[in-house]
Amino acid sequence: MYALLDGNNFYVSCERVFRPSLRGRPVIVLSNNDGCAIARSNEAKALGIAMAEPWPYIKRRLPDAGIVALSANFTLYGDMSNRMMAIAAGLGPSQEIYSIDECFIDVTGVPGDLVARAHKVRERIAHWIGVPCGIGIAPTKTLAKFANHVAKEADRKPGAPYPAHLAQVCNLAAVPQDELESFFEATEAREVWGIGRQISKQLEAEGVRTMLDLVRMDPVVARRRFSVVVERTVRELQGTPCMAFEDQPAPRKQVACTRAFGDPVTTLAPLEEAVSEYATRAAFKLRQDGSVAAEVLVFVHTNPFRTHEKQYARSATVPLRRPTADTAAIVQSALRGLREIFRPGFRIHKAGVMLLDLRDAHVEQGELDLEDDAPDEPRVRKLGAAMDRINDRFGRGTLQLAAAGVGGDARSWTMKQQWRTPQYTTNWAHLPVAHA
Repeated sequence: MYALLDGNNFYVSCERVFRPSLRGRPVIVLSNNDGCAIARSNEAKALGIAMAEPWPYIKRRLPDAGIVALSANFTLYGDMSNRMMAIAAGLGPSQEIYSIDECFIDVTGVPGDLVARAHKVRERIAHWIGVPCGIGIAPTKTLAKFANHVAKEADRKPGAPYPAHLAQVCNLAAVPQDELESFFEATEAREVWGIGRQISKQLEAEGVRTMLDLVRMDPVVARRRFSVVVERTVRELQGTPCMAFEDQPAPRKQVACTRAFGDPVTTLAPLEEAVSEYATRAAFKLRQDGSVAAEVLVFVHTNPFRTHEKQYARSATVPLRRPTADTAAIVQSALRGLREIFRPGFRIHKAGVMLLDLRDAHVEQGELDLEDDAPDEPRVRKLGAAMDRINDRFGRGTLQLAAAGVGGDARSWTMKQQWRTPQYTTNWAHLPVAHA
């Protein structure tokens, strides 16, 4: 038995914790460079604002709606997520963190009333950190996702089509079969976890339009006509678990740091600063994971939506001398690749660094320590660890390589974040002050 806990409109809810005046107002959180909506309050959804709708279009379409637009504050959201997940872990013995605002809890064998227990955990999260959430309970992960959907929709719009008594916490295992089938029939197949846009079109062409149609499908037919993914989804909807519970995150196959620029970049120097910073951040993620990389990929491209401008997109992969998580070595390789692909005369819109061929750092460390030509490896590891501790204590970017520049947010290539709120929970300088 699984429970899925999901923070409601998570980014918006995090902002409202520290700005109660935003409650009841249409609020959206924007993507990098304040481009498009990546989170919407219920009030914003009611205005018809779609996920990923560009902010300029929203302003033109709803000029007098009183919409509050905020720049993404991922440092705040990440810290609030850690706090929420720590409380959510009290729901059961094992936890799988699925995303920044979602986690699965294995509640198999947990004694007592699961719904009452879930309500207590939900109330604790709301009271301790101020973020509302929904909890869905069911025998499989896919059904738990649907139960969570029912819990949130019943809370937002009681009775249409899900009854009010399932609001906030929904245990599908306790719902009578005839009522459960009515829920399935009222839900489109494209709303099911694992059914994407393309698959839903294929299903609709075969007459599979609702979740009930999926539930009644023969899994063997689902695999033969569509794919093993659809077969697995059908079996999960029928109550057969097909997805393993992962209480430890799977090792990453790659680490990336990519950003679109606040203003187009046309010369090499600012590109080198940006790529140096992205490579530094990627190397930090690598050390956090306890991994090393054997290759560095760097890419640049223009804005494909500006069709009147000359277009350019190139990438280069540079092998490292030996697998490492050393910031300096990774930055040097990234800059070498950048210089190979840079061409003047183009307005570069985005650049990024990806670290490939990842390996376990402990295994590689043992092999490197045996090599005669790697006498500096222990020193390099200590230097990286020292940089991480300083930046963790005093804030990201406190200590960095000179190649990334010293202009801070004033650098021409940094992202536009015109409406970013303070980092209330991780920066002493941003701590809210209460006045008597």
